[in-house]
Amino acid sequence: MRTPRFLQLRRDDQAAVRAELLRGLTAPAATTSPKYLYDALGSRLFEAITELPEYDLTRNEAAIFAARAEAMSARVPGGATWIDLGAGNCCKAARLFPRFAPRRYVAVDIAVDFLQSALETLQRQHPELEIVGLGLDFSTRLELPAGAVDADGARVLFYPGSSIGNFTPAEAQVFLRSVHAACGTAAGSGLLIGVDLVRDAAALEAAYDDALGVTAAFNRNLLLHVNRLAGTDFAVRDWSHVAVFNAARSRIEMHLQARRDLTVRWAGGERAFAAGERIHTENSCKWTLPDFEALLTQAGFARGESWTDDARRFAVVWAPAAAAPR
Repeated sequence: MRTPRFLQLRRDDQAAVRAELLRGLTAPAATTSPKYLYDALGSRLFEAITELPEYDLTRNEAAIFAARAEAMSARVPGGATWIDLGAGNCCKAARLFPRFAPRRYVAVDIAVDFLQSALETLQRQHPELEIVGLGLDFSTRLELPAGAVDADGARVLFYPGSSIGNFTPAEAQVFLRSVHAACGTAAGSGLLIGVDLVRDAAALEAAYDDALGVTAAFNRNLLLHVNRLAGTDFAVRDWSHVAVFNAARSRIEMHLQARRDLTVRWAGGERAFAAGERIHTENSCKWTLPDFEALLTQAGFARGESWTDDARRFAVVWAPAAAAPR
Protein backbone atom coordinates (compact mmCIF):
# COMPACT_ATOMS: atom_id res chain seq x y z
CA MET A 1 0.00 0.00 0.00
CA ARG A 2 1.19 3.49 -0.80
CA THR A 3 1.76 6.10 1.88
CA PRO A 4 0.32 9.59 1.38
CA ARG A 5 2.92 12.28 0.89
CA PHE A 6 2.46 15.58 2.68
CA LEU A 7 3.97 18.92 1.71
CA GLN A 8 3.71 21.70 4.26
CA LEU A 9 3.58 25.00 2.42
CA ARG A 10 1.61 26.86 5.07
CA ARG A 11 4.25 28.32 7.33
CA ASP A 12 2.48 31.04 9.21
CA ASP A 13 4.44 33.98 10.46
CA GLN A 14 2.82 34.12 13.89
CA ALA A 15 3.55 37.83 14.22
CA ALA A 16 1.95 38.51 10.83
CA VAL A 17 -1.12 36.43 11.69
CA ARG A 18 -1.50 38.25 14.99
CA ALA A 19 -1.12 41.61 13.27
CA GLU A 20 -3.74 40.68 10.66
CA LEU A 21 -6.23 39.62 13.31
CA LEU A 22 -5.68 42.71 15.44
CA ARG A 23 -6.06 45.00 12.42
CA GLY A 24 -9.44 43.44 11.77
CA LEU A 25 -10.55 43.57 15.39
CA THR A 26 -9.57 47.22 15.81
CA ALA A 27 -11.15 48.40 12.54
CA PRO A 28 -14.18 50.69 12.94
CA ALA A 29 -16.36 47.75 11.87
CA ALA A 30 -14.57 44.74 13.38
CA THR A 31 -13.97 41.78 11.09
CA THR A 32 -12.03 38.52 10.80
CA SER A 33 -11.25 36.30 7.82
CA PRO A 34 -13.44 33.18 7.49
CA LYS A 35 -10.30 31.04 7.25
CA TYR A 36 -9.96 31.40 11.02
CA LEU A 37 -13.20 29.46 11.47
CA TYR A 38 -11.33 26.29 10.48
CA ASP A 39 -9.09 25.11 13.26
CA ALA A 40 -9.35 21.38 14.09
CA LEU A 41 -12.56 21.81 16.11
CA GLY A 42 -14.04 24.23 13.58
CA SER A 43 -13.46 21.71 10.78
CA ARG A 44 -15.31 19.03 12.73
CA LEU A 45 -18.16 21.38 13.57
CA PHE A 46 -18.51 22.22 9.89
CA GLU A 47 -18.79 18.50 9.13
CA ALA A 48 -21.69 18.39 11.58
CA ILE A 49 -23.32 21.41 9.91
CA THR A 50 -23.52 19.51 6.62
CA GLU A 51 -25.74 16.90 8.33
CA LEU A 52 -28.29 19.43 9.61
CA PRO A 53 -31.81 19.45 8.13
CA GLU A 54 -31.66 23.22 7.53
CA TYR A 55 -28.38 23.07 5.64
CA ASP A 56 -29.35 21.41 2.37
CA LEU A 57 -26.45 22.76 0.32
CA THR A 58 -24.34 19.61 0.74
CA ARG A 59 -27.28 17.30 -0.03
CA ASN A 60 -28.24 19.32 -3.10
CA GLU A 61 -24.71 19.07 -4.42
CA ALA A 62 -24.54 15.34 -3.69
CA ALA A 63 -27.84 14.83 -5.52
CA ILE A 64 -26.44 16.57 -8.60
CA PHE A 65 -23.34 14.38 -8.63
CA ALA A 66 -25.47 11.25 -8.17
CA ALA A 67 -27.90 12.15 -10.96
CA ARG A 68 -25.49 13.80 -13.41
CA ALA A 69 -22.22 11.92 -12.96
CA GLU A 70 -22.54 10.15 -16.30
CA ALA A 71 -23.12 13.44 -18.13
CA MET A 72 -20.20 14.99 -16.24
CA SER A 73 -17.89 12.16 -17.21
CA ALA A 74 -18.44 13.07 -20.86
CA ARG A 75 -16.93 16.51 -20.16
CA VAL A 76 -14.54 16.05 -17.20
CA PRO A 77 -11.44 14.05 -18.19
CA GLY A 78 -10.82 10.65 -16.63
CA GLY A 79 -7.37 9.69 -15.41
CA ALA A 80 -6.48 13.27 -14.53
CA THR A 81 -4.74 14.68 -11.48
CA TRP A 82 -7.48 15.88 -9.12
CA ILE A 83 -6.59 18.92 -7.02
CA ASP A 84 -9.13 19.28 -4.21
CA LEU A 85 -9.22 22.82 -2.83
CA GLY A 86 -10.38 22.93 0.79
CA ALA A 87 -10.45 19.15 0.88
CA GLY A 88 -11.54 18.80 4.52
CA ASN A 89 -12.31 15.12 5.12
CA CYS A 90 -11.86 14.38 1.37
CA CYS A 91 -15.22 12.56 1.21
CA LYS A 92 -16.71 14.61 -1.62
CA ALA A 93 -13.87 13.85 -3.99
CA ALA A 94 -13.59 10.23 -2.86
CA ARG A 95 -17.22 9.55 -3.82
CA LEU A 96 -16.32 10.52 -7.39
CA PHE A 97 -13.21 8.36 -7.71
CA PRO A 98 -15.05 5.32 -9.18
CA ARG A 99 -16.49 7.46 -11.99
CA PHE A 100 -13.44 9.60 -12.85
CA ALA A 101 -10.53 7.31 -11.81
CA PRO A 102 -7.94 10.01 -11.03
CA ARG A 103 -4.32 8.98 -11.44
CA ARG A 104 -3.30 11.24 -8.57
CA TYR A 105 -5.22 13.01 -5.83
CA VAL A 106 -3.85 16.24 -4.37
CA ALA A 107 -5.72 17.47 -1.27
CA VAL A 108 -5.22 21.11 -0.27
CA ASP A 109 -6.37 22.54 3.06
CA ILE A 110 -5.46 25.12 5.67
CA ALA A 111 -6.38 22.77 8.58
CA VAL A 112 -3.17 20.75 8.42
CA ASP A 113 -3.67 18.25 11.26
CA PHE A 114 -7.23 17.49 10.17
CA LEU A 115 -6.09 16.96 6.57
CA GLN A 116 -3.27 14.58 7.49
CA SER A 117 -5.66 12.37 9.45
CA ALA A 118 -8.15 12.35 6.57
CA LEU A 119 -5.48 11.36 4.05
CA GLU A 120 -4.31 8.41 6.13
CA THR A 121 -7.88 7.09 6.17
CA LEU A 122 -8.32 7.74 2.44
CA GLN A 123 -5.11 5.90 1.57
CA ARG A 124 -6.33 2.79 3.38
CA GLN A 125 -9.52 2.94 1.33
CA HIS A 126 -7.62 3.48 -1.96
CA PRO A 127 -4.28 1.70 -1.51
CA GLU A 128 -3.20 2.02 -5.16
CA LEU A 129 -3.96 5.71 -5.57
CA GLU A 130 -1.13 8.23 -5.37
CA ILE A 131 -2.17 10.75 -2.71
CA VAL A 132 -0.50 14.05 -1.89
CA GLY A 133 -1.50 16.52 0.83
CA LEU A 134 -0.69 20.24 0.66
CA GLY A 135 -0.87 22.31 3.82
CA LEU A 136 -1.66 25.64 2.20
CA ASP A 137 -3.78 28.76 2.57
CA PHE A 138 -4.82 28.82 -1.08
CA SER A 139 -7.15 31.79 -0.53
CA THR A 140 -4.13 34.11 -0.48
CA ARG A 141 -1.80 32.24 -2.84
CA LEU A 142 -2.47 29.10 -4.86
CA GLU A 143 0.84 27.44 -5.62
CA LEU A 144 1.28 23.86 -6.79
CA PRO A 145 4.88 22.68 -6.33
CA ALA A 146 6.47 20.28 -8.79
CA GLY A 147 6.45 17.58 -6.14
CA ALA A 148 2.67 17.67 -6.02
CA VAL A 149 1.71 17.77 -9.71
CA ASP A 150 3.30 16.69 -12.99
CA ALA A 151 4.23 19.22 -15.63
CA ASP A 152 2.05 17.40 -18.17
CA GLY A 153 -1.26 15.60 -17.95
CA ALA A 154 -4.76 16.96 -17.44
CA ARG A 155 -5.69 18.57 -14.14
CA VAL A 156 -9.12 18.83 -12.58
CA LEU A 157 -9.28 21.60 -10.00
CA PHE A 158 -12.12 20.58 -7.67
CA TYR A 159 -13.80 23.23 -5.51
CA PRO A 160 -17.13 21.90 -4.22
CA GLY A 161 -19.48 23.12 -1.52
CA SER A 162 -19.88 26.71 -2.72
CA SER A 163 -16.84 27.92 -0.75
CA ILE A 164 -16.39 30.38 -3.60
CA GLY A 165 -19.16 32.31 -1.84
CA ASN A 166 -16.73 33.30 0.94
CA PHE A 167 -15.13 35.72 -1.53
CA THR A 168 -16.63 39.01 -2.62
CA PRO A 169 -17.23 39.11 -6.41
CA ALA A 170 -14.01 41.07 -6.93
CA GLU A 171 -12.03 38.69 -4.72
CA ALA A 172 -13.64 35.71 -6.46
CA GLN A 173 -12.42 36.89 -9.85
CA VAL A 174 -8.84 37.28 -8.57
CA PHE A 175 -9.00 33.83 -6.97
CA LEU A 176 -10.49 32.18 -10.07
CA ARG A 177 -7.72 33.68 -12.20
CA SER A 178 -5.20 31.94 -9.94
CA VAL A 179 -7.17 28.69 -10.30
CA HIS A 180 -7.14 29.11 -14.08
CA ALA A 181 -3.35 29.46 -13.99
CA ALA A 182 -3.08 26.36 -11.77
CA CYS A 183 -4.94 24.30 -14.39
CA GLY A 184 -1.78 24.32 -16.48
CA THR A 185 -1.68 23.92 -20.24
CA ALA A 186 -2.58 20.27 -20.78
CA ALA A 187 -5.61 19.60 -22.95
CA GLY A 188 -8.78 18.79 -21.05
CA SER A 189 -7.88 20.60 -17.82
CA GLY A 190 -10.45 22.70 -16.03
CA LEU A 191 -12.39 23.57 -12.89
CA LEU A 192 -15.26 21.55 -11.40
CA ILE A 193 -16.94 23.88 -8.91
CA GLY A 194 -20.05 24.04 -6.75
CA VAL A 195 -22.05 27.24 -6.30
CA ASP A 196 -25.08 27.99 -4.13
CA LEU A 197 -27.80 29.84 -6.01
CA VAL A 198 -30.02 32.73 -4.95
CA ARG A 199 -33.28 31.64 -3.33
CA ASP A 200 -35.70 32.46 -0.51
CA ALA A 201 -34.03 34.61 2.15
CA ALA A 202 -35.75 32.88 5.08
CA ALA A 203 -34.50 29.47 3.95
CA LEU A 204 -30.98 30.82 3.56
CA GLU A 205 -30.98 32.39 7.02
CA ALA A 206 -32.25 29.15 8.59
CA ALA A 207 -29.42 27.24 6.90
CA TYR A 208 -26.89 29.47 8.67
CA ASP A 209 -28.68 29.66 12.03
CA ASP A 210 -29.90 26.13 12.75
CA ALA A 211 -32.20 25.16 15.60
CA LEU A 212 -29.59 22.95 17.27
CA GLY A 213 -27.07 25.78 17.42
CA VAL A 214 -24.28 23.91 15.61
CA THR A 215 -23.56 26.85 13.31
CA ALA A 216 -23.54 29.14 16.34
CA ALA A 217 -20.92 26.89 17.97
CA PHE A 218 -18.91 26.88 14.73
CA ASN A 219 -18.95 30.69 14.64
CA ARG A 220 -18.23 31.21 18.34
CA ASN A 221 -15.37 28.70 18.25
CA LEU A 222 -13.55 31.27 16.10
CA LEU A 223 -13.07 33.32 19.29
CA LEU A 224 -11.13 30.51 20.93
CA HIS A 225 -8.97 30.20 17.83
CA VAL A 226 -8.31 33.96 17.83
CA ASN A 227 -7.38 33.79 21.53
CA ARG A 228 -4.69 31.22 20.71
CA LEU A 229 -3.36 33.09 17.67
CA ALA A 230 -3.52 36.69 18.90
CA GLY A 231 -3.39 36.38 22.69
CA THR A 232 -6.82 37.97 23.11
CA ASP A 233 -9.13 37.19 26.04
CA PHE A 234 -12.49 36.69 24.31
CA ALA A 235 -15.07 34.95 26.51
CA VAL A 236 -17.36 32.84 24.31
CA ARG A 237 -20.33 33.34 26.66
CA ASP A 238 -20.27 37.09 25.91
CA TRP A 239 -21.07 36.63 22.22
CA SER A 240 -24.12 35.57 20.20
CA HIS A 241 -24.22 34.18 16.68
CA VAL A 242 -26.07 36.24 14.06
CA ALA A 243 -26.75 35.26 10.43
CA VAL A 244 -28.60 37.61 8.07
CA PHE A 245 -29.21 37.73 4.32
CA ASN A 246 -27.97 40.96 2.75
CA ALA A 247 -30.20 41.20 -0.32
CA ALA A 248 -28.35 44.17 -1.79
CA ARG A 249 -25.12 42.14 -1.92
CA SER A 250 -26.80 38.76 -2.44
CA ARG A 251 -25.01 37.15 0.47
CA ILE A 252 -25.47 35.62 3.89
CA GLU A 253 -23.39 37.46 6.48
CA MET A 254 -22.31 35.80 9.72
CA HIS A 255 -21.49 37.96 12.72
CA LEU A 256 -20.69 37.61 16.39
CA GLN A 257 -22.65 40.11 18.49
CA ALA A 258 -21.64 41.36 21.93
CA ARG A 259 -24.24 40.48 24.56
CA ARG A 260 -23.15 43.32 26.85
CA ASP A 261 -20.71 46.20 27.01
CA LEU A 262 -17.27 44.61 27.25
CA THR A 263 -13.57 45.11 26.56
CA VAL A 264 -11.33 42.56 24.84
CA ARG A 265 -7.67 42.83 25.82
CA TRP A 266 -4.35 41.56 24.54
CA ALA A 267 -0.72 42.36 25.21
CA GLY A 268 -0.27 45.98 24.21
CA GLY A 269 -3.86 46.82 23.38
CA GLU A 270 -7.58 46.47 23.86
CA ARG A 271 -10.90 47.05 22.06
CA ALA A 272 -14.17 48.08 23.71
CA PHE A 273 -17.38 46.66 22.26
CA ALA A 274 -20.80 48.09 23.07
CA ALA A 275 -23.72 45.75 23.65
CA GLY A 276 -25.05 44.79 20.21
CA GLU A 277 -21.81 45.62 18.38
CA ARG A 278 -20.72 42.97 15.91
CA ILE A 279 -17.65 41.25 14.47
CA HIS A 280 -18.19 40.25 10.83
CA THR A 281 -16.82 36.69 10.50
CA GLU A 282 -17.97 35.33 7.14
CA ASN A 283 -19.77 36.07 3.89
CA SER A 284 -21.48 33.46 1.76
CA CYS A 285 -22.39 35.00 -1.58
CA LYS A 286 -25.26 33.49 -3.54
CA TRP A 287 -25.19 33.67 -7.32
CA THR A 288 -27.50 33.44 -10.29
CA LEU A 289 -26.14 30.90 -12.75
CA PRO A 290 -25.70 33.42 -15.64
CA ASP A 291 -23.78 35.80 -13.37
CA PHE A 292 -21.50 33.03 -12.12
CA GLU A 293 -20.81 31.71 -15.62
CA ALA A 294 -19.90 35.27 -16.64
CA LEU A 295 -17.49 35.48 -13.69
CA LEU A 296 -15.76 32.30 -14.87
CA THR A 297 -15.43 33.69 -18.39
CA GLN A 298 -13.93 36.92 -17.03
CA ALA A 299 -11.38 34.81 -15.12
CA GLY A 300 -10.18 33.17 -18.34
CA PHE A 301 -12.20 29.95 -18.48
CA ALA A 302 -13.97 28.77 -21.62
CA ARG A 303 -17.70 28.24 -21.57
CA GLY A 304 -18.46 24.82 -20.16
CA GLU A 305 -21.55 23.15 -18.79
CA SER A 306 -23.62 23.35 -15.62
CA TRP A 307 -25.96 21.02 -13.82
CA THR A 308 -28.51 21.93 -11.14
CA ASP A 309 -30.77 20.14 -8.70
CA ASP A 310 -34.47 19.94 -9.59
CA ALA A 311 -35.34 23.05 -7.55
CA ARG A 312 -32.36 25.02 -8.98
CA ARG A 313 -30.99 25.79 -5.54
CA PHE A 314 -27.45 24.65 -6.31
CA ALA A 315 -25.26 24.21 -9.37
CA VAL A 316 -22.16 22.24 -10.29
CA VAL A 317 -20.22 23.87 -13.12
CA TRP A 318 -17.51 22.45 -15.36
CA ALA A 319 -15.33 25.25 -16.71
CA PRO A 320 -12.62 24.18 -19.19
CA ALA A 321 -9.35 26.03 -18.86
CA ALA A 322 -9.20 26.45 -22.63
CA ALA A 323 -11.71 26.22 -25.45
CA ALA A 324 -11.87 22.86 -27.22
CA PRO A 325 -10.11 22.87 -30.63
CA ARG A 326 -12.39 23.13 -33.65
